[in-house]
Amino acid sequence: MTAPINVDLLSKICELPGAPGFEQRIRAYVIEQVTPHVDEVYTDAMGNVIAKLKGKSSDKRVMAAAHMDEIGFIVTHIDDEGFIRFHTLGGFDPKTLTSQRVIVHGKKDVMGVMGSKPIHLMTPEERGKKMAIKDYFIDTGMKKEQVEALVQVGDPITRDRGLIIMGNCVNCKSIDNRVSVYILLEALKEMKSGEIPFDFYGVFTVQEEIGLRGAIAAARHINPDFGFGIDTTIAFDTPGAQPQEKVTSLGDGTAIKVMDSSTICDYRMVKYMREQATAAGIKWQTEVLPAGGTDTAGIQRYGTNGAIAGAVSIPTRHIHQVIEMADMSDIRGSIDLLKVSISNLDQYDWSFK
Repeated sequence: MTAPINVDLLSKICELPGAPGFEQRIRAYVIEQVTPHVDEVYTDAMGNVIAKLKGKSSDKRVMAAAHMDEIGFIVTHIDDEGFIRFHTLGGFDPKTLTSQRVIVHGKKDVMGVMGSKPIHLMTPEERGKKMAIKDYFIDTGMKKEQVEALVQVGDPITRDRGLIIMGNCVNCKSIDNRVSVYILLEALKEMKSGEIPFDFYGVFTVQEEIGLRGAIAAARHINPDFGFGIDTTIAFDTPGAQPQEKVTSLGDGTAIKVMDSSTICDYRMVKYMREQATAAGIKWQTEVLPAGGTDTAGIQRYGTNGAIAGAVSIPTRHIHQVIEMADMSDIRGSIDLLKVSISNLDQYDWSFK
């Protein structure tokens, strides 16, 4: 089977480290990949990468955002035995840390494992309790002096897991949100300068996982008229899920966001995106997400004038674990939806009605 996407490129993007606030390596790779395909690339003070494609008109500005950061950790303490304590950067379910390898990014990369008290030594009360983040530590196999020669408080930590193909799906850590970085890159490569209606700013944002910080800063200086968030969304289409809980399902197409906990998408944009997808023969589904937010909120609210905003969402199972899974046909459909939505903005009646 020929994959509908560039799996090698997606693998590289997913596997590069980039905890919130420490996006250096993924940022450098994005700049390398996008520069040949756009009119201008620059980095703002926060570290967002802004790639600009010129449109037929500069009367309006269009912004799309895909965040580069991944959930991770930061070193808070190295104890007398060399074990590392940490604080989370982004949202974690503690049980997902069990038996995981991590990479501590100090003077050089140091492998570690998430350790906790052996079950054999737990009291009956401890066995019955849910694990908490504070119950874990990182074991590098080294003594305190060796660890301190390479690692210091404040160093970032990311999870270690490579990308594999499973059926028609890709599986890896950080599909959230590196799949969207991939989608935005591919869309920028496939669109042409001067052929889209308005100037387009493809923004690869920082620090989304800890509060949409990069998107907020970028929207303030770009001041977009139209905006598109690009991010993963929950696919709870697994055993035990009730129909009303699914949000989305893998393989049922790219998702068009109606709302999440931080955004109610503009009803005009939702209608427009649905019509564009249908006309282009792009398989799509509707996303209503009860909890969780994306850069869409930053785009919508923080330009001087606000923006007519919507979102392309990629159905993803096992979110915020190291086994995140997305269907390759949904990924390809997301690229196509983003492109057609940007390309036809001047052909729609955006008045309130």
